[in-house]
Amino acid sequence: MAKVKTIYSCTECGASAPKWQGQCPGCGVWNTLVETVAEPVASSNSRFAALGGTAKLQTLSEIEAREEDRLPTGVSEFDRALGGGLVAGGVVLIGGDPGIGKSTLLLQALAELSGANHVLYVSGEESGQQIAMRARRLSLDTKNLKLLAEINLEKILATLQSERPQVAVIDSIQTLWSDQLSSAPGSVAQVRECAAQLTRLAKQTGITVILVGHVTKEGSLAGPRVLEHIVDTVLYFEGDTHSSFRLIRAVKNRYGAVNEIGVFAMTDKGLKGVNNPSALFLSQHGQDVPGSCVLVTQEGTRPLLVEIQALVDQSHGNARRLTVGLEAQRLAMLLAVLHRHAGVVCFDQDVFVNAVGGVKITEPAADLAVLLAIVSSLKNRPLPAKLIVFGEVGLAGEIRPAPRGQERLREAAKLGFTRAMIPEANKPKQPIAGIEVIAVRRVEEAVERLRELD
Repeated sequence: MAKVKTIYSCTECGASAPKWQGQCPGCGVWNTLVETVAEPVASSNSRFAALGGTAKLQTLSEIEAREEDRLPTGVSEFDRALGGGLVAGGVVLIGGDPGIGKSTLLLQALAELSGANHVLYVSGEESGQQIAMRARRLSLDTKNLKLLAEINLEKILATLQSERPQVAVIDSIQTLWSDQLSSAPGSVAQVRECAAQLTRLAKQTGITVILVGHVTKEGSLAGPRVLEHIVDTVLYFEGDTHSSFRLIRAVKNRYGAVNEIGVFAMTDKGLKGVNNPSALFLSQHGQDVPGSCVLVTQEGTRPLLVEIQALVDQSHGNARRLTVGLEAQRLAMLLAVLHRHAGVVCFDQDVFVNAVGGVKITEPAADLAVLLAIVSSLKNRPLPAKLIVFGEVGLAGEIRPAPRGQERLREAAKLGFTRAMIPEANKPKQPIAGIEVIAVRRVEEAVERLRELD
């Protein structure tokens, strides 16, 4: 019996090498090469046919630009993350930790869509009985929802071509395998080929395909990196399994805005959309406490109020800097700016900073709120009640403007906040009813104004 030829493929970029080596020759990442079976070259060129048939050369001005029609899923927060709904022929990849609620969300969405649309749920991880039990537990109307429990790609493609559903969910892409490849399901070659075939079918037939993807222990999508490049939209389902709140975040969207989020609460009847997510991220204190500052952050087109908490305590050795939900490196930089320009010393203090509610904040507009929370904890003085803060802090001590400042202020005023400390450049030309604006230009000015407000 002839020996099977093997190669080593990179789990990050899909590049291959004839023998194992520590560093991938394609992307340069270490320890990502895994052994796979070398696949024979396909004899037919049909697998590599153009997605939309033969293309012709034309100028850009000749192409009619029009908005894609949207198909609402019936789950409002899911539609928000998608940019308004599903697009015909679009391919959506949704990833998240095990048990976070991916299958529950998609089953709810398909149940809503099945009332007036032809939909199909393809399950490669659960049997039909398991999915029926979940639907019954969630009290979903599934009399028009069709299910296929299959992991063979060719059978799935044949079913999609014969049934022609408007929306098809594949749960999950890592369980599928193709007859044309001899490697195991979940391998780099299988995931890449199955995703490419499903994407090709979606573009040719107009079927909207939603792929469920596994994530690695680092939180990134498992499989080759090319998987994220093939699809049109990439969504991440985030949240702590010990908490009832979930966030769905768009990190790539060819049909809408990125960094848009949808907020859900997990209940015994499934995932419920949260209309006022700011209430989730604000702690309910009986009285004003030191080290607490309310930030207005921007997630896509949605302003959110998030409480930033800081704890500054005497260090008994090497001073520690720990953050949850914020960047640790940025905290070290902000402490240096606070010392250099405002004279607030923290080199002998442990500093802990937390974003309440498990939300992850990546925008630099949180800088000023973090600094004021640290000053409040260090001085053991609560910040003034009903105060919100936002603004980016530079190394020279200047406070830079944040985008969409007017929307942030209106959201704060709507929730009952009466004061706002913001960058000078974000000061509105016309006053906003119900909120007093305190505009500052530098860090030392912000700290000084804070003493005046006390």
